[in-house]
Amino acid sequence: MNKKIKILGIVGSLRKDSFNKALMNYALSVKLDNAEIEVADISQIPIFNQDLESQVPESVKTFKAKIKEADAILISTPEYNYSIPGGLKNAIDWASRPYGDNSFDGKIVGMMSGSGGNIGGARAQYHLRQVFVFLNMHPINKPEVIIPMIHEKIDENGVLTDERTKKKIEEFL
Repeated sequence: MNKKIKILGIVGSLRKDSFNKALMNYALSVKLDNAEIEVADISQIPIFNQDLESQVPESVKTFKAKIKEADAILISTPEYNYSIPGGLKNAIDWASRPYGDNSFDGKIVGMMSGSGGNIGGARAQYHLRQVFVFLNMHPINKPEVIIPMIHEKIDENGVLTDERTKKKIEEFL
């Protein structure tokens, strides 16, 4: 009996109608024979404060446990100000602390990004890769899922409609 690979999805945008949430929702809909995806909610994670490391909030404990249980991580994030959203960086900071208890250590990680511009979130992925080096994570390098002009590929209900983007996500998964 083969064990299914457990993938923990993390959406970098907290916005209700996030385009990157639509990418993750499409990933959830893809039939995977050997894997299952669960998405973590980072919206309730408070701003990181090292003074609170000895009193870790329950939302952080839950997030860290889900990461540790996962075989791999899948991040879908927009690019904010040439980098990653603050909420995503905050969640990563909490999950990698305190020193010596890095929940991400040794995890395989995949990235998807979509943005309204022509670069599709590539700079956010570049910054994530820099963070992954310190966290001892192993990024999937190809195929890259970088979606420019994402607002043209999601309908008014938040559903991914672009067939080329769907195929790229399926190939990636």
